[in-house]
Amino acid sequence: MDWFTRNVVEPGKLPLLVALASFVLTFLITRTVTRLIRAGRGPFRNVTTGGVHIHHVVPGVVLTLVGGFGALGALGSGSHTAAGLVCAVAFGAGAGLVLDEFALILHLDDVYWTEQGRKSVEAVVLTAALVGLVLGGFSPLGVDALTPEERQDRANLLATLGLNVLFVAVALLKGKFRMAVLGTLLPFVAVVGALRLARPGSPWSRRAYRNRPRARARAGLRAYRHDRRWVRLARRFQDVVAGFPDRLPSVTRDGHGPGTGDGDGPGTDEGDGRVSGDGRWTGDGDRR
Repeated sequence: MDWFTRNVVEPGKLPLLVALASFVLTFLITRTVTRLIRAGRGPFRNVTTGGVHIHHVVPGVVLTLVGGFGALGALGSGSHTAAGLVCAVAFGAGAGLVLDEFALILHLDDVYWTEQGRKSVEAVVLTAALVGLVLGGFSPLGVDALTPEERQDRANLLATLGLNVLFVAVALLKGKFRMAVLGTLLPFVAVVGALRLARPGSPWSRRAYRNRPRARARAGLRAYRHDRRWVRLARRFQDVVAGFPDRLPSVTRDGHGPGTGDGDGPGTDEGDGRVSGDGRWTGDGDRR
């Protein structure tokens, strides 16, 4: 209890902790409800009005606005008041609803149960990690690593911020978005991302490796090994938390659409081959 008071209550981080708890809990409850609706279980149903499906990002935006503006209004009376904590709960719940449909906002399409919909889970996990780091006392761009005397030195402060911003920007150009975002709070993560080889297809790779075939090949091999090691684990985590995405139906060679699948998988066409989920032709033909 002393640790909680000293590290959360006294620094004024209680509303942030409440908002984070509300954010994570809302996301988990929302995913549970949507999976039950998808499976046709329980009393839950999609909300529609006038034939229009109301996505939960809509009440999420409302709660985020109410919680955000309400929290600003509660600052004058202290952030630990009941009103401030209620606003923190509303803001966290709204943010959870909004980011649960982050992929819909990004693609401007209902991709909730598709491969693109996995981006929503990534956005939620990344946001929760960043807020957790802030609760742990980390400040953006390495400011927390400076002593009060160093912060008073304007040149030293600007040099530290500029250098860390540079590492974050290079990591972004090298196609390492997660490392760049985490690097805003953990500068050494951005340094690692900036020093390692760029991912294939990134702006840095297209520009710097244009006339360097060996570097381009090494970058491709490293990306392949990294993805083979970690992407499968990430997908399993996303499937457990958010549910399995819809699988594309198999397509016969003559392009006449799905075969005899039951809707949960590729089906069992009797054609000579089919198109797999990643776009490659598989079957008797020699197309890949």
